[in-house]
Amino acid sequence: MAEAPNKDQQHPLWKSDRDIINGLLAGEPNEYNLVELARLIIRYQGFPGARDIQTDLAKVLKQWGLTETALYEKTREIHHAAQVYKGRGAKRDDWS
Repeated sequence: MAEAPNKDQQHPLWKSDRDIINGLLAGEPNEYNLVELARLIIRYQGFPGARDIQTDLAKVLKQWGLTETALYEKTREIHHAAQVYKGRGAKRDDWS
């Protein structure tokens, strides 16, 4: 029986997300970067493709000494205390 062909998909926001992730890899875990990391992890969770992005998101978590659970706890606190995306299209939902 032949192997199934690779069915990885190209995410439509790969290019812009790649730029953000490159910044995260070189950046520090400030409030904005933490919420961006959480947002992108949620976006790519279970996505059938963009393996480079998924790998680099895990690399940023490790680099910053965080687990997903700890990241989500921190970002919930950040979102509760302040409007992180103020002036950056704050009314727009951008999770998918």
